[in-house]
Amino acid sequence: MDAQVLGKTNYLSMAAVIAAASIFGLTYSLTAPLIAVQLSQKGYGEFYIGLNAAMHAVGVLFIAPVLPSLAVRFGARSLIVAALLTTAALLAMFPLVPVVWLWFPLRLGFGMGAEVLFVMSETWTNELSNDRVRGRTMALYTASLSLGMVGGPALLSVLGAGPLAYWVGAAIAAVAVLLVAGPWVMEPRRIETPSHNPIKYLRLAPIAVATTVLNAAIETAGLSFIALYATGMGWSEQGAMRLISTLMLGAILLQLPIGWLADRMNPRRLALLLAALSAVSALLWPWMLGQHWLAYTMIFVWGGLFVGIYTVMLTMVGSHYSGSDLVGIYAVMGLAWGGGALLGPSLAGFAMTVNPYHGLPGFVAAACALFAGYMLFSRSKT
Repeated sequence: MDAQVLGKTNYLSMAAVIAAASIFGLTYSLTAPLIAVQLSQKGYGEFYIGLNAAMHAVGVLFIAPVLPSLAVRFGARSLIVAALLTTAALLAMFPLVPVVWLWFPLRLGFGMGAEVLFVMSETWTNELSNDRVRGRTMALYTASLSLGMVGGPALLSVLGAGPLAYWVGAAIAAVAVLLVAGPWVMEPRRIETPSHNPIKYLRLAPIAVATTVLNAAIETAGLSFIALYATGMGWSEQGAMRLISTLMLGAILLQLPIGWLADRMNPRRLALLLAALSAVSALLWPWMLGQHWLAYTMIFVWGGLFVGIYTVMLTMVGSHYSGSDLVGIYAVMGLAWGGGALLGPSLAGFAMTVNPYHGLPGFVAAACALFAGYMLFSRSKT
């Protein structure tokens, strides 16, 4: 195969894997509110709904430690196809299972499938890239994940919280199999026998793990409380929703220029700069939301800066590690995401209870500043 054909095949493969990865964001953002609404309609309270939601994290915890071994045995393509088919089957089953307690193992299986799709798509995308364009490649990957996160609620707004939403989500996951199963898609090379000790991967990439905790904590806290914070500042509910949409739009569109910068300057310095800017600009939120004409622009930029930290970290990890180490690091990052997602809303809620005006921006600024300080003094490469 000549270089031109090989390059074209590589780009087609990369596009297929990144598109399939966006299904992770879409199915997660679709099912989380959909299942919560349906359980509430059936008369279950917040505690029961929270327990059911926690099963997703349990599924992640269950599969993550053995994922490197599974990657060695079956390869990335087989695992992603299995994850997409599992996701499609489980989504289709939810409306057909009348016994609600059976939704707990369904949610656990869904969490396992999502973790496989998340980790293996990141690994595959990195393997298809190279150091010359890795920043832009991972920026496109992160933007696609964010776009998928926007797609779930958008589908719900059209389809409603009924069985059709599950079945459309299942159909999308099933069709995505065709993207990665085609013969034109290049499969990454099989990896060597991995370590079974997650502590090894934590020691290899502590900054990457810290980045994931930060990203998950702020993302989940923001989605939970930004609208509430904005309405408390005098915004209408519609205006608050538009703020969230604007933030997500910044998280998508600004990743490409950030990825371009990551390919042209020291990625570690760029990540540190983005974290510092995110911390300082978060402190401006109380003033910013009082200036409606400026709020949309600033929240758009802030969303891009903050999500850019994760984009740059994916670039750093991919440039230093490959094979089983890369899979192991991403698996531990998946565990860290679950921990951050549990921690973020709790701390943000407490901060807003202490000070409704400065609590949320203070929490966000403090988290970003602590991360920047850790990066500044850490000796780890990643």
